[in-house]
Amino acid sequence: MDRIVVATDGSPSSREAVQLALELAKEHDSKLYFVHVVPELHVVPTNGFGMLGAMPREITEEDQEPLHEAEACAEEEGVWARTATLRGDVVDEIVAYADNLAADLIVVGSRGHGTLTSALLGSVSRGLLSESRRPVVVVRGPAGIEAQATASR
Repeated sequence: MDRIVVATDGSPSSREAVQLALELAKEHDSKLYFVHVVPELHVVPTNGFGMLGAMPREITEEDQEPLHEAEACAEEEGVWARTATLRGDVVDEIVAYADNLAADLIVVGSRGHGTLTSALLGSVSRGLLSESRRPVVVVRGPAGIEAQATASR
């Protein structure tokens, strides 16, 4: 295993994904590619009646923070790592990035939203499992570091 893509957004589950990826990288002498995807648009309420609008979203320093944190962890562990901030649909961008790198594995955290929330907001981990042709490891939350490895397709 040479190249591992790790999606991070700074959430507790993505921090666990970073830790698992660091362990795998050390064990297999792999290179880590940390990615964070920023949506093209920012959805905002337009009035008090549930109406929503969309505005272009700029990349901020806050968006970069999860990548800086992950890169610092890799440096501390002596693991080779690079970071990338991507723009667009989260699942599509991660899959395309992994494909362009010919990554051997994608690691992502799962926030563990319930069925209703996942149906409304979508699930990045579920999307990656269905869209990627590469193996995907989904790391479930910090409450009992339980990793579920699922090779897609």
